Amino acid sequence: MPHSVTLITTIAVSFGLALLMGLIAHRLKLPVLVGYLVAGVILGSNTPGFVADMELSGQLAEIGVILLMFGVGLHFSLDDLLAVRRIALPGALVQIGVATALGATVAVAWGWDLGAAIVFGVALSTASTVVLLRALEQRGVLKSVNGSIAVGWLVVEDLAMVMVLVLLPPLAGWLGTSAGSPADGPSQDLLITLLLTFGKVAVFIALMLIVGKRVFPWLLWHVASTNSTELFILSVIAVAIGIAYGSAMLFGVSFALGAFFAGMVMRESDLSHRAAQESLPLRDAFSVLFFVSVGMLFDPNVLIDQPLRVVATLGIIIIGKSLAAFLLVLAFRYPLNTALTVSASLAQIGEFSFILAALGVSLGLLPVEAQSLILAGAFISITLNPLVFQVIEPAQEWIRSRSKLARILERSDDPLAELPMSVASSHVTNHVVLVGYGRVGRHIGEALAEQGLALVVADQNREMVEGLRKRGIHAVAGDAAEPAVLIQAHIARAKMLVIAVPDALRARRMIEIARMLNPPIEIIVRTHNEEEAALLRKESGGTVLLGEHELALSMTHHVLKKFGKRV
Repeated sequence: MPHSVTLITTIAVSFGLALLMGLIAHRLKLPVLVGYLVAGVILGSNTPGFVADMELSGQLAEIGVILLMFGVGLHFSLDDLLAVRRIALPGALVQIGVATALGATVAVAWGWDLGAAIVFGVALSTASTVVLLRALEQRGVLKSVNGSIAVGWLVVEDLAMVMVLVLLPPLAGWLGTSAGSPADGPSQDLLITLLLTFGKVAVFIALMLIVGKRVFPWLLWHVASTNSTELFILSVIAVAIGIAYGSAMLFGVSFALGAFFAGMVMRESDLSHRAAQESLPLRDAFSVLFFVSVGMLFDPNVLIDQPLRVVATLGIIIIGKSLAAFLLVLAFRYPLNTALTVSASLAQIGEFSFILAALGVSLGLLPVEAQSLILAGAFISITLNPLVFQVIEPAQEWIRSRSKLARILERSDDPLAELPMSVASSHVTNHVVLVGYGRVGRHIGEALAEQGLALVVADQNREMVEGLRKRGIHAVAGDAAEPAVLIQAHIARAKMLVIAVPDALRARRMIEIARMLNPPIEIIVRTHNEEEAALLRKESGGTVLLGEHELALSMTHHVLKKFGKRV
């Protein structure tokens, strides 16, 4: 086949087979990404028949990762990242350490040398951001506190893996490969490399936050003023891919991380929502190629040749590091639902694991068998990850049904989970209970505070609750879908419940609890879906505000007012 059509052939066959396998998976009531992975296996070199161009597929998949991470950045501000730093930073680093220790211990038991064992463990310690984002978006919790913690956790993991990829070559001699020896002075080289790496990353982040926050929003607005949709979409794609490429070439930052920061600074523009919306089809299309490329790397023979080692690898990925994350989140006194969400998010491995495995093999640190096990672990864990997320609710119900176990896990002595005695004794009454202090809740809370209205905020973000209390605002930490949290917010004496979180399922639980404890309470809830709005109106008997409808009313009110019409 002529080289000139290799790219077209790869794209056509990948999309076509992914569509077919995706439809079959959907008919079998399996996640469609399972179909995409199977399509990759069929197109890979480890199965008979047509073999797609592996190198081209990998590069196309990288574009998908770039666009997806750019889209996340458009919805994830620096404030969101900083808001979860106290749990995401130490939590991710400790979890990486635990998973690395588990993987290394198993590898040493298999007879591998220490260097191979450490690299194998690190490869199993980091989850795929692409898989996580797809899972959170499909469940509508990407913008929730749980979603922010999970994304922040994986951003820290990505930063850590960038450091590992840079430091591994100079450490190769010390770890036992023939490529070098400890006598070559690895400690000095390591220190220099470490300083250079931190310096480059710091310069990149500083440029993005100082220069990028001014240049890119201005560029987006300037292009939008041309009224050309094509130029607007082109500017978004050019910025996403251009910054990702530049960050990798100039600063040694991964494509994905560079694109994420590009999206974060682009979010400062008022047009960020439009940028996210119009780049969505491309993001979805290329993310399919990511899953196909994962399938192409997978060798099914490893399941026959090394079944017990595959099971052990999966145990570390799905159970070991997830359990570590679960206990860590609870140790930080976050709700059970948050701990389960974060642990489910980490129950898979992906792109950084592939890169690290390939580098380890090229340096002579990892045996080829290890790379096969890592790819098998990635393929199976990605396939099972949607099912792991589906277990969250049943697991939560099971734990809560064991009241003693639930009390131990949820740390009922948490000082942030209840109002201080000085507040409780003041008999807060006829107040507003505001659930969620995010982008919407913050505006509501500030407006109520300015008017001097009594307010109690319930939010899952502990750092947010601590900050509110320092400002003199009554607040409790926890999931308001649990009765204990609303009880601590004195819902029984409240005049109004305002639900400012977009999760309709949790909102229905909050409404049910509020009606049971305070039947006449007035309820206001937000939603973005007509069907959900109708259901919430029927069940709550309160006021349900649909985002797009309220925006249209505000714009109409403004237009009529300008024309002197009565409104």
